[in-house]
Amino acid sequence: MNIPVVTVGDSREDLVGRLERLHGPVSVVRRCHELAELLAACQSGLARAAVVAEGSEELTASLVDRLAAVGVAVLALTDNPEEKSRLRGIGVAAEVTWVDAEALAGRIEGAVAQLAGAGLRAGRADGIGSASPGSAYLGGDMAGPAGRTACDGPAESTGGQIIAVWGPAGAPGRTMIAANMAAELAAEGKSVLLVDADSYGASVASMLGLLDEAAGLAQACRLADQGLLDAEALLRIATPVATRTGTFRVLTGITRADRWTELRAAALSLVLARARQVAEFTVIDTGFCLESDEELSFDTMAPRRNAATLTSLELADTVFAVGAADSIGVPRLVRGLAELASAVPPASPRVVLNKVRSSAVGRSPERQLREAWERYGPGVPVSAFLPADPVSSDAALLSGSLLLEAAPDSSLRKGIAELVCAPVQQNVRSSVVSSTAKRFLKG
Repeated sequence: MNIPVVTVGDSREDLVGRLERLHGPVSVVRRCHELAELLAACQSGLARAAVVAEGSEELTASLVDRLAAVGVAVLALTDNPEEKSRLRGIGVAAEVTWVDAEALAGRIEGAVAQLAGAGLRAGRADGIGSASPGSAYLGGDMAGPAGRTACDGPAESTGGQIIAVWGPAGAPGRTMIAANMAAELAAEGKSVLLVDADSYGASVASMLGLLDEAAGLAQACRLADQGLLDAEALLRIATPVATRTGTFRVLTGITRADRWTELRAAALSLVLARARQVAEFTVIDTGFCLESDEELSFDTMAPRRNAATLTSLELADTVFAVGAADSIGVPRLVRGLAELASAVPPASPRVVLNKVRSSAVGRSPERQLREAWERYGPGVPVSAFLPADPVSSDAALLSGSLLLEAAPDSSLRKGIAELVCAPVQQNVRSSVVSSTAKRFLKG
């Protein structure tokens, strides 16, 4: 098997030249003067591996992910231990500059084989031929299986649970439910991280009355892209929110919709992988749009407008699909579930009908909605009916608080608490959250 390689930089004692003279399966097809030239060569399909002998500090997780998308494995040469650690964190194989040519050729073959194996596993799991975002460096091991429920508790092999709250356009109540889920889990003594990944209209900070909004998720993605996001950095960025019954942390969303390019799939995948390590539960408020930007699919280097939502849904253990319980919201949810099944096949959503009220449905609204759903719905059962309670919701919004504080006895609050299984989780503790992380999460 021939492995064409492109390189950038001059390695010690012209290692690349000696690599060419091996006459083995690894052959250097182009020497580039800068990283941009190397990227262009890889995009053209010229190579299956890239060796960065100089300028490895310019490599980011997003660049590695883009190269992996066109089937190119990356290997860098450096003698700096800290740089080695950073590179490995973003999925780059690292070697010392004095490695001999035969050893380097072996490392290149191994990196190419590993990337091909990751792509094959992703194709089998997702029904597609290319690796999903972040799979090149996550290897599929840090993302839990889709379809698990919050009641199942944290999986031992993957760390904490990720819960994604999604819903179609039309304000079905995604943010309200996600924020109150986080609060209910925190009230049960869980370490919780709430993430605002809505790239169209981030509103978690406003709902919680966080005035000093600094786009925490964008900051975390920036550090993750550079390979610099560790547990303490993530917890420093996340804003603590204290309630009467518990404390959780929030990664606030982007402050303007035009900043969506800062939420790239590769970086967000690393942020969520780190979130699994520091929190027992990560609750994500996602955007509504599931379009995959097919008009840009020819350009794998281009950022994706809905990458934050799609990545969150792909990596989530539990997906809640929320729809408004009225004549507009229900059809939108039915169509949205079909789009969700197409965009994220592994997802097995739990359907939630929100804002249930007789004024929009008629007498016995829950019974009528259930019967209509069973007759005309997509075959996915409704997991919960959350009652409309504008008085309690408005009181919480006005005070910048949550239902467990503004209206602790409301039926809406009780419905959300039951939905997220907080009472069941009371005696379930995750063994993967470090004492340091718990100390930060608690305040």
